[in-house]
Amino acid sequence: MENRRNFLKTACKPIVLAALGIPLLEACSSEEEDPILTSQNSGVARTGPLILNISDSTFSALSEIGGWLNYTAENLLMVRISSSVIRVFDNRCPHQGNRDRWVYDGNEFTCQYHNNSYSNECSGSLNCYQSKLEGTTLTVSFG
Repeated sequence: MENRRNFLKTACKPIVLAALGIPLLEACSSEEEDPILTSQNSGVARTGPLILNISDSTFSALSEIGGWLNYTAENLLMVRISSSVIRVFDNRCPHQGNRDRWVYDGNEFTCQYHNNSYSNECSGSLNCYQSKLEGTTLTVSFG
């Protein structure tokens, strides 16, 4: 009887946690692979600036003031503030780390996973990178 009692004391906690704990932890995660772990840029410090030709059709959304782009190839959110300013942010949501479901209302980016919103100002929660626009060349510095 004593062996059975000791067994139940030691075995029940891990079984209950395994049965209930994992589903609770997964409740707020996305069903897709974690883009942070699968991204070519995550966890790797950049050694130099990123230079983009915004006249390329990939960046057509940035041709108008107020236009924005979730540039997932480089894990960046970009928004055209004026004819000479494009702000560039890391597209990783500070809440859960998701990168792929953003909307923009002209002032804030909203992550569609949990509807958290972040300002388009460089003083907000999104990591803002220094950028310089010269003609159609956008240079983004990460340091």
